[in-house]
Amino acid sequence: MNERDFFNEQPETKRMTFACPHCRERGEYDVRWLRRTKKPQPPRHANEQDRARFAKSRDYMVRVDDMLACRNIRCRKRFEIPNSQSVVFIVPAR
Repeated sequence: MNERDFFNEQPETKRMTFACPHCRERGEYDVRWLRRTKKPQPPRHANEQDRARFAKSRDYMVRVDDMLACRNIRCRKRFEIPNSQSVVFIVPAR
């Protein structure tokens, strides 16, 4: 079974603050994420192993962007997103 059979995907943008490691200037950057929300029920052609995997799965987000370009006009160098997780599990609201 493919993971796309279990989840609905939706692109999302979050604003985050980072400092460029080259010029040390702080700035706000738009970071793209892909939100994967669990479908209400497993696919019809799923076997028992797939149904068990579906029961354990939960909503999460995957970061799409790995590199950012500095906003400083004199710098403009590309840098990796530091100390930020690439996968975040979403806690359901109670």
